[in-house]
Amino acid sequence: MLHMVEAAGWPIWPLILCSIVALAVIFERLASLRRARILPPKLLDEALNVSAKQLPAPDVIDKLERNSPLGAVLASGFRSVARPHASAVGLQEDLENAGRHQVYRLQKYLNALATVASAAPLLGLLGTVVGMIEIFGSQSTAGTDPTVLAHGISVALYNTALGLIVAVPSLIFYRYFRSRVDDYTVELEQAARRLDTHLQSYLPRR
Repeated sequence: MLHMVEAAGWPIWPLILCSIVALAVIFERLASLRRARILPPKLLDEALNVSAKQLPAPDVIDKLERNSPLGAVLASGFRSVARPHASAVGLQEDLENAGRHQVYRLQKYLNALATVASAAPLLGLLGTVVGMIEIFGSQSTAGTDPTVLAHGISVALYNTALGLIVAVPSLIFYRYFRSRVDDYTVELEQAARRLDTHLQSYLPRR
């Protein structure tokens, strides 16, 4: 690895930085976007059962909010109907706002991963251009300098290869994470609708 870095020259350092960022984001998102952490099984059913006859106590709602993104959406609905002047419109708005906030949190760092996927091939191309410049610089009236020629070829090839090695997994994981976030978004919306229907009985009759 050290030999490759030395052979690739200075253009490889931005690519190494990109690879570190991509790996950090991938491992962080793999841990954060686990289904059990986002949508705990049976949490919605338990919340509906607990609130079948009366609203949960404030401390229970606070605990629910800290449980997971789904819990935070459900807690926003309970808090909305507990207000003195609760309304169906207000309940819907509170659920939508809580859902948008949680989706925004689920998308955390994904733009950074997309940026790495887009920038890595360009940085690899930059290394290729630098290598080509060195190759042309090896030509002189006295002949070709083999050392400079070999170094220029190394710079061009190593940077191109590493750029693709960083970009392809980054793009694959970005698409994978976006797909998971989209699936979670739909399920959060469905849970919010079920809670909205369930809490209508707690709203004052007009």
